[in-house]
Amino acid sequence: MLLPRIGFVLLVIVLILIAVLAALAIATQLRARAIEAKTPNIGELTDVGGFRLNALHITADADADLPPIVFIHGASGNLRDQAGAFLEPLRGRAELLFVDRPGHGYSERGGPENDTPDGQANAIARLMEKKGIERAIIVGHSFGGAITASFGVLHPDKVEGLVFLAAATHPWPGGVDWYYHLASAPVIGPIFCHTLALHAGMMRIEPATDHVFAPNPRPDTYLEDTGPALVLRPSTFRSNAKDVAGLHAYVSTFAPRYREIAKPTVVITGDADEIVLEEIHSKGLARDISGSELVWIEGLGHKPDYIVTDIAIAALEKIAGETRDLQAMARAAEPRLAATRVVPTGAAPSLQAGQ
Repeated sequence: MLLPRIGFVLLVIVLILIAVLAALAIATQLRARAIEAKTPNIGELTDVGGFRLNALHITADADADLPPIVFIHGASGNLRDQAGAFLEPLRGRAELLFVDRPGHGYSERGGPENDTPDGQANAIARLMEKKGIERAIIVGHSFGGAITASFGVLHPDKVEGLVFLAAATHPWPGGVDWYYHLASAPVIGPIFCHTLALHAGMMRIEPATDHVFAPNPRPDTYLEDTGPALVLRPSTFRSNAKDVAGLHAYVSTFAPRYREIAKPTVVITGDADEIVLEEIHSKGLARDISGSELVWIEGLGHKPDYIVTDIAIAALEKIAGETRDLQAMARAAEPRLAATRVVPTGAAPSLQAGQ
């Protein structure tokens, strides 16, 4: 009699678990639709060879003074992030292309080649061709820095110059947060992404973005303007997890090729970044890319695009041939950063253990 009773109890437990997971999956889909309704697509989908990339393409004015510029967002992001920082300050001055990376925002993921930065760089190169952009300054933030560096190596004919903003580009000690591995794993990964990830992520999104900006204050309307919650949708969360979980192995192999880059390059970083190790990534880029300029800013966190936008734009101008003293601008910014320093609560969503 005992064994049938145990079997019945186990069956009940399994049925309850299935019911809970089904309820969570339905709730996930409903919340994902609500996120999309709140943050609709502002770009246009373009076929780049079997899948479609989404991008916001802004034409230049007749008196534009800068070459075309392509912006590549980081992990957990979408094109609204870089557009929020640069669209209005640069509108009319250059042809601008803000890209949703494969599997992010409203872009389709494509095949397994897009699980690594080189595949994503190739996809963006094809998008440039589709948009009629022959050469551009490529700007990469955070994870987008690995794609920007790969782009510089693989597509030098399409590069006017490179700007790296708090980039993640080199092998680092430690690993990444556990949920990246869980979400990218076979079988259990899709289950996690379709049931628990969105709900847990929504509870963490405010403190997580606080840490992305820390020790600098997050803009008041950043969450509403840039839609970081889009990454919590199941397919996007899994794409993001595959990106981040595979980054260390990729840069371990590809980083030695950065020495092939011969285009004008500016690397902007801060000494207070909670997300990537600037001592490894940004200094590594400055070491590997001959003739590059490292702009090291005390008190700057992981978001130079928003916190020192003027310096990033001056870097674009310098690559375009204007005279700009980026080091003097960095020193001038540091007192302001010190005066507005904040201390967020909770843990940072780091790319490396112990950061």
